[in-house]
Amino acid sequence: MTTTLRPTGPLQQGADGAKSRTYDVCVNSRPVGSIALATDAVFGPAVCRVTDLRIAEPDRRRGRGTVAALAAEEVARGWGCTRVEATVPADAAAALRLATALGYVERNRTMAKPLSDEVLALPDGVARRPMTEDEFGSWLAEKTEAYMREWVERGVPEPQARVKAEADHRRLLPQGLATPDTWLSVLTAGGTRVGTLWVALEGESGFVYRVEVGEEHRGHGHGRSLMRVAEELTRAAGRHRIGLNVFAGNTPAHRLYESLGYEPTAYFLYKPLL
Repeated sequence: MTTTLRPTGPLQQGADGAKSRTYDVCVNSRPVGSIALATDAVFGPAVCRVTDLRIAEPDRRRGRGTVAALAAEEVARGWGCTRVEATVPADAAAALRLATALGYVERNRTMAKPLSDEVLALPDGVARRPMTEDEFGSWLAEKTEAYMREWVERGVPEPQARVKAEADHRRLLPQGLATPDTWLSVLTAGGTRVGTLWVALEGESGFVYRVEVGEEHRGHGHGRSLMRVAEELTRAAGRHRIGLNVFAGNTPAHRLYESLGYEPTAYFLYKPLL
């Protein structure tokens, strides 16, 4: 039997080079599923994103999804793309196995946990204070650059990574320290600044955008204290769930979040197109 992709409509194209199209996955011309492709809104027309892939239950576990995903890569190459990306929900184990078998690599994942009513105090001598305007400018420049480098280290060309880093910070902090439902904090220990935290509300949840302990202050539990602050700020705002993003390879962060009860919610994968 032959598995092929059949367009369900014309190729959609934007003035900026963006493309998108949906296809039926067919076996001997019989539709058995669908797949949707689109160039990335941030990284641009060189990156193709698999936005949806579905195979009907009677035709699963027969390799249809594998062939459809490989055919999608050929479509992406025809569009001039050099990378393909996909997001897989944490509970979609079969989809994650498929992507891994096809050579997709995890770049980052989101994690989350429900919040109980229990409030844990910070250790003696450790305190949280709001970030000042004088601190904000240098913090923003430093973290934007660091965020860009994190993407570069995981396969994103520097120009694309810089565009994403700058766009994300403009979108998420449009009013700087005055951005609504956003807290930028400094953690001190014995009066010394040891770390920073950026947490905001996202719908019905809190979300930790950045948590960092100064290199010379690591190994003393300050990362755990910053996460307690993030959870308390979220709880005080009336939310009972909190999430975060963590890049692949950041083993200390993974261990910390798992020890605090965070569990994966989605995996963000990529594959270079050779």
